[in-house]
Amino acid sequence: MTTSLIDEAAVEGFAARIFSIYTDSMLTLMIDVGSRTGLFDAAAAGPATSAELAERAGLQERYVREWLGAMSTGDILRYDPATRTYTLPPEHAACLAGDGSANIAPLSLVTGHLATHLDGVIRAFHTGGGVPYEAFRPRFTEVMDTLSRGFFDGALLDGVLPLTGDLPQQLARGIRVADIGCGTGHAVNLLAAAYPSSEFVGYDIAADAIAQAQAEATGLTNARFEVHDVIDIPAEPPLDAIFAFDAIHDQADPVGVLRSIYQALRPGGTFVMFDIKASSHVERNLGNPLAPYLYSISTLHCMTVSLALGGAGLGTCWGEELARQMLIDTGFEVLAVTDVPDDPLDVLYLARKPR
Repeated sequence: MTTSLIDEAAVEGFAARIFSIYTDSMLTLMIDVGSRTGLFDAAAAGPATSAELAERAGLQERYVREWLGAMSTGDILRYDPATRTYTLPPEHAACLAGDGSANIAPLSLVTGHLATHLDGVIRAFHTGGGVPYEAFRPRFTEVMDTLSRGFFDGALLDGVLPLTGDLPQQLARGIRVADIGCGTGHAVNLLAAAYPSSEFVGYDIAADAIAQAQAEATGLTNARFEVHDVIDIPAEPPLDAIFAFDAIHDQADPVGVLRSIYQALRPGGTFVMFDIKASSHVERNLGNPLAPYLYSISTLHCMTVSLALGGAGLGTCWGEELARQMLIDTGFEVLAVTDVPDDPLDVLYLARKPR
């Protein structure tokens, strides 16, 4: 009987990788701390000691000092022992500070929030079903608003809309538009302010998100919001364009939602589907460095909220191949699939209902 020999060097190498994963997971939480406390913005102002940085941010020095230990040994900030100062390099600040779409620090919120529902997901591994969407709220509403707000502010009008063919010209002339799964409605409100001749409505199943959207819309006469399940979008009067920002893949009945969108559009109407950049096939995602992140989010949220309702459970990585086919099967013409500026996680599907 032949016994397979274990490559001890390979074992040590893999153990080192696992420890690196664990280390990075803890640094993710520290990035969350830095983002939510304003420490990155304070550090972007220039080199500082722990006491100076704590004073800038209005925080307790002892906590700031320990956080700086994690940030400097994690090579996020740089430490000068001669002056006891910490520096956030400008290249790092571009990714972690400021209000623009380039600031990816808010993505760290996802890890901490989804981890609080791990027990429920593990139960679903044994029993089936999933963790319902309601269990993630209201915190999920806050997390998604934080994640999307900076991107919409920085890229929606000047980065995303130019990818939608002649839609900007239509919006300027005046059309009827819906955003399904609109969340806190920031995209709708930005569009309504930029295109006063058009009428906008946002639909979302979360009452807390819609309440925030309505509050933000104060003063905008061409934007309204409704708590509404997007499986049944009102078809009259018909819409000229519909947006869906990362809203299709976690639906219980994504096929039904696409049909509802199709029915609500006028002939020749535009569907802009902003969704995850991935393949439908695991083997084609093996070289994608973001794929483990996407599959993990799917397991911990997107897939499980669908399965909790006995749904399709498409998951985050339903992928371009399946997305294209589902659009075509619904009746849409797929005009383009385009990368999104300042967003490595998503692509934009531009589809049209035939005339």
